[in-house]
Amino acid sequence: MQMVKKIFIALAVFWFALFVFMPKQALYYKLEQELAKYNIKINEKSIQEGWFTLNLQGLDVYVKGIKLASIEEVKLFTLLFYSKVELDNLMLDESLKAMAPTQTEHAKLTHAIWSAPVIHVEAEGSFAGLEGDIYLLEKRLRLDFNDTKAIADLQPKLKKDKKGWYYETSF
Repeated sequence: MQMVKKIFIALAVFWFALFVFMPKQALYYKLEQELAKYNIKINEKSIQEGWFTLNLQGLDVYVKGIKLASIEEVKLFTLLFYSKVELDNLMLDESLKAMAPTQTEHAKLTHAIWSAPVIHVEAEGSFAGLEGDIYLLEKRLRLDFNDTKAIADLQPKLKKDKKGWYYETSF
């Protein structure tokens, strides 16, 4: 029994050390390199690294040289089996107003190993609130809107079912 206990303690210490000493900034820069292949560039004002987190301040997102969005803060948190990305004050360019809401106050994307092919999405903004999922294996996105009054501009792009208004697309 003592041997099993020592093995579990050793695994826990290894797991903890792995995340504390993981080069989070290097992984972020690798992500930027991969996005650059698709003409997507991210400029950030500052990066702060924590034990399990990486916080990015003042991000601007460019696609093919055109600024599409600015984000006040992005918080990345991971424990390998559970990851979370939080966005604060996402502002899309006014030219995208007809396609999507331009202001999102807070958005959260979560991924857990026990539901591996699904990323859960929650957001609040000028559209009130939404909840949805990104199905990675099916390459499908579904967002359910909470308030019908706040989404009048989006309703031509939405569908309706028993739960209410939703947006669904494949990628």
